Amino acid sequence: MSSISQNLAAVEARIAEACAAAGRDAASVRLLPVSKTHPMAAIREVASHGYTLFGENKVQEFVAKASEVAEGEQVRFSVIGHLQTNKAKQVAELASEFQCLDSAKIATALDRRMQALGRRLPVLMQVNSSGEPQKSGIAPEEVDALVAELEACDGLDVRGLMTVAVKGPDDQVAACFERMTALQERLRQDQALGSSWDELSMGMSGDLALAIAHGSTCVRVGTDIFGARDYSRA
Repeated sequence: MSSISQNLAAVEARIAEACAAAGRDAASVRLLPVSKTHPMAAIREVASHGYTLFGENKVQEFVAKASEVAEGEQVRFSVIGHLQTNKAKQVAELASEFQCLDSAKIATALDRRMQALGRRLPVLMQVNSSGEPQKSGIAPEEVDALVAELEACDGLDVRGLMTVAVKGPDDQVAACFERMTALQERLRQDQALGSSWDELSMGMSGDLALAIAHGSTCVRVGTDIFGARDYSRA
């Protein structure tokens, strides 16, 4: 077994262990392998274990990889990095999911493209749960305003929320996750957009167990599966 396959098995075991500790079914948490800077050969190895959706941060890189996907090959991409409006066309045409919706401007640009294509794009709203100014995402108190803007975006299928927690002690990380679960519950009660808000994408290599304990339905793991990133490829 290669190192990537071994790494993947170890991450899967960690997720199963965290789910057991939280009293959750392991099937309730999906693993999104984050393949940024890694070649298609590595992606194909993980895909051989049944994974079809891979996280990419940069549009230019994911577009290049998408061009390498052979006809009939079960490899798709989720964009998990900040998006500029001039890249909306490429995301609309090639992405299978967008996890970083954080402005009405981006929503409008994507919606226009998706409606022209006659399709809907699954999206998650990115929330800055830590309040760190350098991070993307909207503040929790700005969510309602963006939800109102999304009412007109028929080309977007809003499925839930995404966040990147603070890097710090467990209590600070947990506070980020608690803000997200509280926000998710409020949106469900409000029946906002008619969405079930079932998706809660939070947790990466270092905090996935804590995220799962707080209800995460998607953990995004890169280095612990693929190994150290080669940024000269990015």
